Amino acid sequence: MAQAATAHAAGGTVVTGVASVTDDSFATEVLGAEGPVLVKFTADWCPPCRMIAPVLAEVAVELAGRLKVVQLDVDTNPQTQAAYAVLSMPTLMVFWGGEPVMSVVGARAKARLLRELADVL
Repeated sequence: MAQAATAHAAGGTVVTGVASVTDDSFATEVLGAEGPVLVKFTADWCPPCRMIAPVLAEVAVELAGRLKVVQLDVDTNPQTQAAYAVLSMPTLMVFWGGEPVMSVVGARAKARLLRELADVL
C-alpha cells in the first residue's frame, strides 16, 4: 500500500495527498487504479522536484476523487524508471487504464499543470 507523504504549501500549511509508490507497488497502485493517476518520477538530489512538491500536494487535494497523485523515487526504484524510459526529473506522467496518456518534464506552476491535466481528465 502507498504511504501518504506531506508537503508544505504556500503560507506554511501542510497538505497531504501525495503517496509514495515503489517498483513493487506500481502495478497495483498505478496501473491497476480505476481512474487517472499522476506519477511524479523524482529524486532526492533534484531541486526542481522539491520545487513542484507543494504544487502536486495542492493538486492532489484539489482534484481528490478525480485524480490520484503519487511519487516514485527513481534512485530506489530503477525498474519502473527504466520501463517508462524516464531520463529527466521531475517527469510527470499520467496513467489511465494502465497506460501512460500524458508526460511532461520539469517543474511548473499550478495553473499551468491544471491546464495540462484538463486535456486528460
